[in-house]
Amino acid sequence: MLQDGEKGVIIQRDKQTYAVAPHIPCGVVSPDTLRKLADVAEKYGVAALKITSAARIAIVGLKEEDVDRVWADLGMPPGAAIGLCVRSIKACPGTTFCKRGQQDSLSLGFKLDEIYHGMEVPGKLKFGVSGCANQCAETCIKDIGLVGFPKGFRMLVGGNGGSRPRLSQEIARDLTAEQALILIEKIIAFYKSNAAPRQRMGEVIDKVGFETFSKAVLA
Repeated sequence: MLQDGEKGVIIQRDKQTYAVAPHIPCGVVSPDTLRKLADVAEKYGVAALKITSAARIAIVGLKEEDVDRVWADLGMPPGAAIGLCVRSIKACPGTTFCKRGQQDSLSLGFKLDEIYHGMEVPGKLKFGVSGCANQCAETCIKDIGLVGFPKGFRMLVGGNGGSRPRLSQEIARDLTAEQALILIEKIIAFYKSNAAPRQRMGEVIDKVGFETFSKAVLA
C-alpha cells in the first residue's frame, strides 16, 4: 500500500483508495487542462473531482494500480499537499482581473510559486497574496502573507489556520514586489536557521520574540 506523499498520493478515509492533486500554480487553469482532468476522471471512474482550499483540483477515489497511469495521462507534476515544505501559494485575481485590486497579486504569486513551491522547510509553510484589504487569499492566517494597498504591499507573518489558530502580524508595509521578494528570502532563511522540526513560523516568532525577529529580517 502506498504511503501519504508517495507518488503524490493522499490516502483516503476508506484506507483503500487515493487522491492526487496536480500542481496548478495560483489556481489559474486553462480549458485544455480542465478537459484533461475531466477525461482522466472519467477514464478511471473516480469518485469525485474536488476543488481544494489551495485552489488545486484533486482527483479523488483512485485505485493503487491506476496511480502511475493517471500521472502519465495527466503529464502534470503533483502539488505539494503534505509534508514539511512550502505548500501551494494562494493568490487572488488582484489587478489582473478584479475591480477592487490594488496590487498585482497574481504576478507575485506566480513568482513565489516558481521560487518556493515544494521547498523543504522545518514545518509546513503557507503563502497568501491578496490584491486588496479584503484578503480573499486568507493572508491573515498564512505563515507569510502579502496584502495590496495603493502604496504597495503590506507583509504579514506568523499566521496559522490549524489546530492552534493565530492571526499574523504586520512586519512591513508599502513594499514593491521586488522588495517583498527580498524580505521573504530573509524570512525563509531565518526560519530555516531557527525552527525546530515541525515548528511553524508563528512558533518561531514567539520563541525569539517579534522584535528580535523583525530586527533580524529587516536589517
